[in-house]
Amino acid sequence: MNSFAFQNPTKIIFGQGTVRQLGKEAAAYGNKALLVYGGGSIKKTGLYDQVLSQLKEHGIEAFELAGIEPNPRLSTVHKGIDICRKNGIGFVLAVGGGSVLDASKAIALGVPYEGDVWDFYEHKATAKDALPLGTVLTLSATGSEMNSASVITNWEQNRKLGYLSVHAFPRFSILDPTLTYTVPKDQTAYGAVDMMTHVFEQYFNHTPDTPLQERLCESILKTIVENAKLAQEKPDDYAARANLMLCGTYALNGGMISVGMDQDWASHDIEHELSAIYDIAHGAGLSIVYPNWMKYVYRERIERFVQFAVRVWDIDPSGKSDEDVALEGIQATRDFFRSLGAPSTLAEVGIGEDRIEEMAAKAVGFGPLGHFKKLEQADVAAIYRLSL
Repeated sequence: MNSFAFQNPTKIIFGQGTVRQLGKEAAAYGNKALLVYGGGSIKKTGLYDQVLSQLKEHGIEAFELAGIEPNPRLSTVHKGIDICRKNGIGFVLAVGGGSVLDASKAIALGVPYEGDVWDFYEHKATAKDALPLGTVLTLSATGSEMNSASVITNWEQNRKLGYLSVHAFPRFSILDPTLTYTVPKDQTAYGAVDMMTHVFEQYFNHTPDTPLQERLCESILKTIVENAKLAQEKPDDYAARANLMLCGTYALNGGMISVGMDQDWASHDIEHELSAIYDIAHGAGLSIVYPNWMKYVYRERIERFVQFAVRVWDIDPSGKSDEDVALEGIQATRDFFRSLGAPSTLAEVGIGEDRIEEMAAKAVGFGPLGHFKKLEQADVAAIYRLSL
């Protein structure tokens, strides 16, 4: 196990009806808030009215930035920064899923910065401050409600880049599982894929002597497998939605399940190039890429893939070679994603091979990807081709 330091300052407020605590929490950060949300589903569900009522009750004036894209655009982030600066806004409130939360983090980081917030994502500058951020989560997926990461798309450059800053942790996040009842089947699927791959990125490593962390990862994976289909079949199943929501939060919150372990993240970088160019859902891209990354790298530490197959997918290793067991586990992963309705090939989302080399070159623009197996441009291109 590696040495580590772990700290997470986000306050999690979990359970049915917790939106009623929003106003009290937000009031600690001033009397002007930028309310950030997506395509308007929060208005259809009544959440929008609840949020405005809470803010008004506690004397907070709300300014709005609607229309955050599924792959949030830098141009939209710029709009939010301008609204905050022109109106002296000191608090950002994100109401939505991971895309809304990511855009809100970028806005919060960008307001006190004199340059372009994109500098952070291109590693040209380091954030020194940010506006305080609160969130109300409506989609179980990214873990953005309890981590310091955000991913933004520069559509003009076809670049999708992530940035981590200690200043981007939400001050509080309200997690009410009932707010996810209206999430459709496909988004439930993509959320489950996203949170599972977050765990995979931490689980597949070469760090020795980490039995606790490995079992934490495995328990989250099994809980997602047990609850994702239930949530699809019965959207208002509180237990299923609550378990998925907590899994998403625990899967990626700065290291709670993986302290002391190396991490990979190559597959996320590979997928980012797909959604930066083709604007596909992040979870859809991961459901295509990740099983093929597995197939490309599993021999680097086959015993971890055997353990994964046995512990997560309950595959009986009796009389089988390690190779066969590992491959069964990879196939079980692919089959589960398919069973949720997520795609397994690039062809299914209308992507061919014409821009593979371009995407592979961009993916390694900051250097080789990953830790489990260092991937150069040729490796990334090979994974794209396995995904066709």
